[in-house]
Amino acid sequence: MTDRSTDARELPLGELLGGRRGAVDASVPPAVFVVAWLVSDRAIEWAAAAAIAAGVAVGIWRLVKGRRITASVASVAAVSLAAFVALRTGRPEDFFLIQLLSNVASALAWALSILVRWPLLGVVVGILLGQKTRWRRDPDLVRAYGNASWVWVLGQYTPRVLVFGLLWWSGWVVALGVARVVLSWPLVAATLAASAVVLRRSLPEDHPGLRHPRTG
Repeated sequence: MTDRSTDARELPLGELLGGRRGAVDASVPPAVFVVAWLVSDRAIEWAAAAAIAAGVAVGIWRLVKGRRITASVASVAAVSLAAFVALRTGRPEDFFLIQLLSNVASALAWALSILVRWPLLGVVVGILLGQKTRWRRDPDLVRAYGNASWVWVLGQYTPRVLVFGLLWWSGWVVALGVARVVLSWPLVAATLAASAVVLRRSLPEDHPGLRHPRTG
């Protein structure tokens, strides 16, 4: 029988949302945007250009380190879209609008997935472990993944929506930049740890572990 505690610790939850590197990389362009905005006497054009340049630089660096080109292109595209929105509206806080909306969408998607008994944490982990959807034939795993998915909804996406939403509505650009950094990897790490604990404690004592769904 598999050690359930070891199984949970070895679970590659860090791959979710790009893991530590993805979260840190995503924080660089917003930080550069804010700094450039301040240094250039609040010129959105210079701030947008600097953020895009930072996004391209990070993308090239990660390509050199072996990151997939699709991930790098997607990151640059996200930064470019955020810069475009800010340039179109003329409001520097709108650089963070895409981030706010994406967290709203993520919170709703994760909550809905739990309600329809297709918790997204189980979907992602099932793919990472090569299980596909076999875990759905195990009621204990479905329940455990559902409980742990609530950690992502309430512990990560909801706080981001509340903080980003308030700061965006108030037009506090510098505070948005700080929040973007603080609510990246530190929050992801805390969510990963908490969801791993919930997963482990939600399974019965005699369950063979996350890597071994009961399908019969």
